[in-house]
Amino acid sequence: MAKDSYLVGLIGAGIGPSLSPALHEREADRQGLRYLYRLIDIDTLGVRPEAVGDLVRAARDLGYDGLNITHPCKQLVLDHLDALAPQAEALGAVNTVVFEDGRATGHNTDVTGFAASFARGLPDVPLERVVQLGAGGAGAAVAHATLTLGAGRVTVVDALADRAADLAAALNRHFGAGRAAAATPDRLPELLDRADGVVHATPTGMAAHPGLPFAAALLRPGLWVAEVVYRPLETELLRTARAVGCATLDGGGMAVFQAADAFRLFTGREPDTARMLRDIGELAGAVTAAN
Repeated sequence: MAKDSYLVGLIGAGIGPSLSPALHEREADRQGLRYLYRLIDIDTLGVRPEAVGDLVRAARDLGYDGLNITHPCKQLVLDHLDALAPQAEALGAVNTVVFEDGRATGHNTDVTGFAASFARGLPDVPLERVVQLGAGGAGAAVAHATLTLGAGRVTVVDALADRAADLAAALNRHFGAGRAAAATPDRLPELLDRADGVVHATPTGMAAHPGLPFAAALLRPGLWVAEVVYRPLETELLRTARAVGCATLDGGGMAVFQAADAFRLFTGREPDTARMLRDIGELAGAVTAAN
């Protein structure tokens, strides 16, 4: 018999502003579920990221149905799980943990979330040459998603050269030699001049990190621009890109589809993503107005 009551949470650092609780709880309310989504902030608790294993065990023992995991714990949690879904294993990062029969299984809905958002928002754009800014946790997920969607080659650009090189090497191992390359930011002018599109996966553009991740002059009509940042939904990069004539994708879709995939894993119920997309517009808009 299906349950009608769920307890889930989010483990991460500085997660007070997260919209995940509202996204999950709104959809659960509409489905007639009792659904409590708790924030487990390691900064508030005063513990190090390495404590994630203890927190996962405590949540399981306290009867949680599942957890979302975010920065800086997505890799650290791997050693504290009983099993990994193929996507999480390939990526080496987990953002969703499901507790069932005393076992903790790790999943990654960032990959599927970005892929679903991209397929919905930029369905017909060329994907032969893609440039991606950022090789962190979100960057790894969206690079996997972009190649899964059929991108010919993804060039990962990061200020930390080793991080870009490590991600490119991992992508080539998984998808085949030559599918990914690494580059430093000084090469952006030549890379973007030849690219079909650019995926932005750094914090630049967030409310706390305003600005553009690269010079506006590098944007041109015909270059599509996909954003991972969703607070605000319209970053300076997207605003500038639209003014130039670029097709664009905001980060709200990834936030919604990864949450929807996690909701499905936690409850076994089908979320209404159209309603959740309206929710993210309202929630992110309300946050922007309050800032």
